[in-house]
Amino acid sequence: MSIPTPKVEIGFDLTDSPIGPFLRLDDPVSGRLDNTEYRLGGTIFVDVTDRVRNISVSRGKTRRFANFQAGQLNVEFNNHDRAFDPLYPDSPFAGNIIPRREIRVSLGTAVQFTGWIDDWDLSYTPDGNSLAGAVASDAFTILANQSLTAGTPTQERTDVRIAESLSDPNVAWSTELRDLEEGTVDVGTQEITAQTNALTYMQTVTETESGLFFIGKDGSVTFRNRTQAPTSVGLVTFDQGSNIPYAKIGIIYGAELLYNQVNIANIDGTTQTANNLTSQGEYGIRELSITNLLGATDSQSLDLANRLLDQYATPEYRVEQLEINLHDLNATDQEKVLGLELGNVCKVEFTPNGIGDPIERFISVIKIDHRVTPDRHFVQFGFQEIKFLALVLDDAVFGKLDEGTLG
Repeated sequence: MSIPTPKVEIGFDLTDSPIGPFLRLDDPVSGRLDNTEYRLGGTIFVDVTDRVRNISVSRGKTRRFANFQAGQLNVEFNNHDRAFDPLYPDSPFAGNIIPRREIRVSLGTAVQFTGWIDDWDLSYTPDGNSLAGAVASDAFTILANQSLTAGTPTQERTDVRIAESLSDPNVAWSTELRDLEEGTVDVGTQEITAQTNALTYMQTVTETESGLFFIGKDGSVTFRNRTQAPTSVGLVTFDQGSNIPYAKIGIIYGAELLYNQVNIANIDGTTQTANNLTSQGEYGIRELSITNLLGATDSQSLDLANRLLDQYATPEYRVEQLEINLHDLNATDQEKVLGLELGNVCKVEFTPNGIGDPIERFISVIKIDHRVTPDRHFVQFGFQEIKFLALVLDDAVFGKLDEGTLG
């Protein structure tokens, strides 16, 4: 199969560049509005795909109790004509090969990464085989360098607090680049001190919710609450049968996520502890402590402790990762894979070596990596297992009562 068509675009300011033509005020020809020949000047996205050699994208995290990291992008370009050389005045992009230019990558019809270029790496050889590399990261790198205004907030839902943090004058994040799901718990009135890091604070709000906080493919700041209510409509299933096949599957079974004593504490609150004595008797005490949260009440902390204890008091047989050879899939399955986002719930069915009964797991995507060359496209997903899914009334899969995956 052919790979989905990649597209790489960089935001250049090419008003005075021959790449135009651009609209020019008061010009009787190029100044006409609503024409299709002349474009607005300023920063525009320019398609540079014809110069691309390979692409790699990495987004997400590798562990359940960790924050999502800034997404990373690496694009390697042919640079035989010095188009990406910042010191070459005759480059069509002259003056624009600098850090902090916006860049986005689409694979097929779906955008997979939006961010800003951190570095340009150039290499030259005597035979003229010259390369340029753009190294980019997503909006977390911006939020990580911003601070919140000092003050005392009111008690409010987690998503409202994140929205207010994004609207802080020191952050001023676009309302068009937000995808905030309604929170299920309240954060309290703990003081925000001067120089409080904006990203760290919003991650703590999310941890109080036990939700997800990441930068979406389109560059939106994204928040998902603790309640995962998927639907069987469009549910992506990986197997070796009639659904989407995988090239590799990685399984972990052990004590990495075994916790039978959970301690949760808010700032200025009392530590709330939940214990599973049966698990402690069998495996010894395995402690998980999460402190300095922003919950409104201690009872909220106890509820979170019990929720985590219910999920992690026994060893976990976990589908940790899958690798998909996208170039081996048909167009329909390629689109399904490329449509997955962090936080989406998938289903995996597998029978190790074809021996025994099939094993079925529902899993949530926490990491997405792409490696793209001219004729190959590999996708690797990282997962966390879903043990307690919300009941979805009338759903063919998640509406069944007495299912072990429902909470």
